[in-house]
Amino acid sequence: MAELKTKAHDGNVRAFLDTIENEKKRREAHQLCDLFETATGLPAVMWGPAIVGFGHYHYKYESGREGDFFQAGFSPRKANFSLYFMPGIADYSELLEKLGKYKTAKSCLYINSIAQIDMGVLAEMIRRSMQATGSSG
Repeated sequence: MAELKTKAHDGNVRAFLDTIENEKKRREAHQLCDLFETATGLPAVMWGPAIVGFGHYHYKYESGREGDFFQAGFSPRKANFSLYFMPGIADYSELLEKLGKYKTAKSCLYINSIAQIDMGVLAEMIRRSMQATGSSG
């Protein structure tokens, strides 16, 4: 069985965010980190080389595959920010209507700038992601 590559490690989150070349994106990444920390009540943790995650939960599929993953998080990609919500964003339709400008994938939102979204709505999505995956720690 293949091992999950995206794992938590003790990398410095703020130092990672400081490596973002674009000044506006770097500033927004720090603002997102602050919002996630406030909404989750948990410190930011590096997951893999480029994901900032909050909390963790253990999952087990019917196939027997299991592992640990973050409950909510984001990654400052070149083209946009990828925002991750576990176990997916299907249950957030009423909040997505109020969020602002974004694109979606299964458990991911893509935003170009935090100026294009409602940060209060995003905070509620983060809180719901934490609740949906149980207690963190």
